[in-house]
Amino acid sequence: MSGHSKWANIQVRKGTQDKKRANLFSKLTRNIILAARGGSDLDTNFKLRLAVEKAKESNVPKDNIERAIAKGSGESGADQIEEIIYEGHGPNGVAILIEVVTDNRNRTSSEVKHILSKYGGALAGPNSVKWMFEHKGVLRINENQYSEKDEFQLELIDFGADDVIEEDGGLTVMAKFETFPRLKLALEKKGINLEYASLDWVAKETIDVKDDVKERLDKLFEALEDDDDVANYYSNAR
Repeated sequence: MSGHSKWANIQVRKGTQDKKRANLFSKLTRNIILAARGGSDLDTNFKLRLAVEKAKESNVPKDNIERAIAKGSGESGADQIEEIIYEGHGPNGVAILIEVVTDNRNRTSSEVKHILSKYGGALAGPNSVKWMFEHKGVLRINENQYSEKDEFQLELIDFGADDVIEEDGGLTVMAKFETFPRLKLALEKKGINLEYASLDWVAKETIDVKDDVKERLDKLFEALEDDDDVANYYSNAR
């Protein structure tokens, strides 16, 4: 759930994904296949580089990663998969974006529709929700990676960051989609270890939800996590 504490919400989502390792490897592998369609070179294909880094963080075997790159780049038989973003509403009108990677659009559409409906939501039409979000690069830097906070924040802005939030023992840094690769590379060259690096959909504005709505949202998100085709989800609730 995107909200006031962006890093706390990232931790919740990442922690849930890590616990569901049975389908996590499958999701990460398909993300690599899809990203590799833009080329197999990690130095020139930033989306692929991010996908491979996430797979390595979750201990996906090297052979699996290499086979996925080969499939996606056309070096071997490529799976007929596609990436789709579903727009919907959760309980109490919460805006939700759901990223899926699937080899069967009809099956996945039916499953997503069923999950939303079961927990008081519904699918929405194209661009009815997406306009509420911005596609941004999001980084998390622990406070042990820098000493002079103010000076470091100015340096981040020079590297291309357009928002730096101090929270939960570190910095949550956001950058425009176009400048994110330059920002990440600059930090890596400085030897900064990143806790998190991803291209996410960030809500432009967030809304407060009551406890009963939050409980239903949590169940909805858990159901999305359990679905093999769902790669990620975002909301404007906090």
